[in-house]
Amino acid sequence: MSKGLRLTEKWLQRALWLVAFAFAAFLIGLGGKIVDNLWDVEAELTLNQFMDPAEAENVRAQLKEAEERRDTARLNLEQANQQHNVAQSNTNAARASFDNWRATRQATARPDQDQELIQRTAALDVLVASERQALAAVEKQRQAMLDASQQAERAEARWDALERPAAARYGEAIRNKELRVFGYRLALTLPLLLIAGWLFKHKRKSVYWPFAWGFIFFALFAFFFELVPYLPSYGGYVRYIVGIILTVVAGRYAIDALQRYLARQKESEALPDAQRRQTMRYDTALARLGKGVCPGCERPVDLKDGATDFCPHCGIGLFNRCGGCSARKNAFGRFCFACGTPANTSLAD
Repeated sequence: MSKGLRLTEKWLQRALWLVAFAFAAFLIGLGGKIVDNLWDVEAELTLNQFMDPAEAENVRAQLKEAEERRDTARLNLEQANQQHNVAQSNTNAARASFDNWRATRQATARPDQDQELIQRTAALDVLVASERQALAAVEKQRQAMLDASQQAERAEARWDALERPAAARYGEAIRNKELRVFGYRLALTLPLLLIAGWLFKHKRKSVYWPFAWGFIFFALFAFFFELVPYLPSYGGYVRYIVGIILTVVAGRYAIDALQRYLARQKESEALPDAQRRQTMRYDTALARLGKGVCPGCERPVDLKDGATDFCPHCGIGLFNRCGGCSARKNAFGRFCFACGTPANTSLAD
């Protein structure tokens, strides 16, 4: 903040900057809501929109049926395996008991046990047959499981064949929508930038400058944060090209501004002292002196040695003598600090 400003004016300037930032913040919030909702301007796209409805419904029904058959077959196979395991355990236990009994029979060689041998053999045959029946049930359920899995694979293959071209059309439609929405954002942002440029050129120093600067901040934020992140990528080429264009435009503006500034300074330094003072603002001159630079050429000057009265770079007067008390005083001050005599300076407010 300039040291030449009055205390109240300094605080009011700060308050006005707060107004500018608050105005920009509310505009940014409103703009963000609008930009976020631009995607919903068009109807939402889904993959199903790019499939044949009848064919898709038929394939879905086949997939559902195949999955249900596969689930049922899996459960039946688990039950059959369990029954086969039980039958196998029963057979193994009976065979072990039979082998033990037969070993005993051979050791005793008792003919009266021949009928029991026949009965035990018949019972073991029944268990073996039961085991084989359980194994057959397992094989049957495995076949059912295989049939259901193959049916599901065929349905999934048909679904993939139906989905692949639809996915390509869906992706293309999404890209086209992104381009259209980007166009909406661009159509919204470019006028804001044009208005901001006009405000910067004509209104940034007007009475209502806080609102002008607030809108400028909002337009810049809308461009760099609401538009640029949504630039189509195309492998990054678009972003780099846009970055190059912005850099060239900004660099060209900075170079032209520097050349204009140097030309103005050269013309100003060629003018007489009194005429140069008419082009300076009072507050600006005091602020530059407070920073130890010449108000005319903005080069560093030693103002504390008590002997430098003129800028050694451009020759403008920095200190002079009061006409009332002859005290050495600031040449840009409006009154003498020692006696209060008006200095009759020609600096603008």
